[in-house]
Amino acid sequence: MFAIAVLMPLTVAAESVCYGSTWNGRLESGVKLPSKSDNFVSYSALAETLGRTYVHSEVREIMLVSYKWLESELPGRVFKYAETGFEDGGSFQPHKTHQNGLSVDYMVPVVNEEGRSVHLPTHLLNKFGYSIEFDARGRYQEFEIDFEALAGHVVSLHKAAKERGGESLASDIRSRVTALSVKHQVW
Repeated sequence: MFAIAVLMPLTVAAESVCYGSTWNGRLESGVKLPSKSDNFVSYSALAETLGRTYVHSEVREIMLVSYKWLESELPGRVFKYAETGFEDGGSFQPHKTHQNGLSVDYMVPVVNEEGRSVHLPTHLLNKFGYSIEFDARGRYQEFEIDFEALAGHVVSLHKAAKERGGESLASDIRSRVTALSVKHQVW
C-alpha cells in the first residue's frame, strides 16, 4: 500500500492567482486547457506547443463545466476555443489583453452546407481563424454561424460562472456579452 501511494503522481494543482488587469497583468500557476474532448477542440496544436492555451484555474473549470452542460443540452454540436494566454501571463502578442489568465477567445460554432455542426477551419493560412470574416448573414464559404449553439455557449458560460464564482462573475460575463451584442448588433 505504501509503495502504491509513493508512486502515485500528485494531481492536486495549486489554484491560480491573477494580478493586474487583462491588458496589464500576469498569472501565477496558470493551467493548460485540454486539447480536446467529445464536443470541443483547441484551435491549434502548434499554439498549444507554443504555450498559448493557459488560463486561470477557475476559468478552466468554468469552461469545462460549460462544455459538459453543452454536451447534454446541445448534443452533436461542436465548439472550438482559441487564444488564451501564457502560463505566467504577461504580454501576449498580437493581443492587447490576455495577460492575467482571464481572457479566452472562442471561434463561433458553425454548421456546414448539410446543416451538421463542424469545427471552423483554423490554420496558418487563415491566421488560425482570426482572418475569417463572415458576411451580414453569418456565412463564410460553405459555413454558417450556428446562432443557437452560440447562444447556448454564452448561456452555459454564464451558468457555470454563476455556479462557481457567484453573482459578480456571472454579472461581469453578462455585461460583456451585452456590450458585445450591442457593438455587433447580434440581437
